[in-house]
Amino acid sequence: MPDILPVPKPVATRHALRNVRAFRSALLRWFDQCGADYPWRRTTDPYAILVSEVMLQQTTIGAVIQNRRFERFLEEFPDLRALAGASESELLRSWEGLGYYNRVRNLQKTARTILETHGGVFPVDPPVLESLPGIGRYTAGAVASFAFDHPAPIVEANITRVLSRLFSYREPIDTPGSRSQLWSWAEALLPPCNARAFNSAFMELGQSHCSPRSPHCPQCPVHDFCTTRDPSTLPLKKPRRPTEEVDEHVLFVRKRSGPVLLAREEGSRRKGLWKLPERSHDQLADFPLLATRRYDITHHKVTMRIYRCSLSQLPPASRGTTEEFHCSKALRNLPMPSPFRKALADLL
Repeated sequence: MPDILPVPKPVATRHALRNVRAFRSALLRWFDQCGADYPWRRTTDPYAILVSEVMLQQTTIGAVIQNRRFERFLEEFPDLRALAGASESELLRSWEGLGYYNRVRNLQKTARTILETHGGVFPVDPPVLESLPGIGRYTAGAVASFAFDHPAPIVEANITRVLSRLFSYREPIDTPGSRSQLWSWAEALLPPCNARAFNSAFMELGQSHCSPRSPHCPQCPVHDFCTTRDPSTLPLKKPRRPTEEVDEHVLFVRKRSGPVLLAREEGSRRKGLWKLPERSHDQLADFPLLATRRYDITHHKVTMRIYRCSLSQLPPASRGTTEEFHCSKALRNLPMPSPFRKALADLL
């Protein structure tokens, strides 16, 4: 049986910038017929759109949609005032499992700033939006275009990939010069009207057809405009930072009456969350090993080693560490990193 050869990428017959109206029309026509129905696309409320964009900054669409994370957050904090008045514990617990917890802290700071400085009214102008806590150029453009249909360009991972292939851009994309070039192209392609649909279509094209490893070029609605001949090699990036292996040594200490000892995180990554108390390997070398778990977090592969310890044998904690006993019922409402919540569920 003869081998089935891959379908070659169609050759570009038009240029996206020189035929910009045709490019816009092709992309919007496809999106109108095939665009996905995400919950944040059913609203033009700038608050809801900001929540979705902050959630999606470092998290996949699947992870946000899973268990209705977006809808549940809005049910708990339906507007700016509800979010601004939330306690840190409520805030972190609602964000649990999404990671990068400073995102939700900045989201709360933005809510407070809009209430205090802008009278509770969302700014429309992207530079003003960009001045809010934790909001960069992309998020400002996303809120402006998706909530207000303001003609603001956006550039994120999917659009970067589409642009680099569309113009066969063969420079590393993660440099200041390349970022400037990508934003310039995004602005030139953006129509003066219907920015909401165009930006949504541009992102979805990268999610659906212009995927990182196996782009579906023959089915792409704008393949006539795509100048690269080898899309799977683009975009180019600088060498990635190597992944670091890390060991984490933690204790499982439980009173006979049931409460478990937890430590409050003070580092910038997980500040305010609760986890099993940590000690050095030397302090725990003679304790029985209960379990080993592995998880990944931002350039680190962590091996969590959990040791059993009685209260009478508890090694001293580092100065300034907050450690408290919490009963089983209280654990459900405490903000906690997902790996530790899963480990505790098994241990209990």
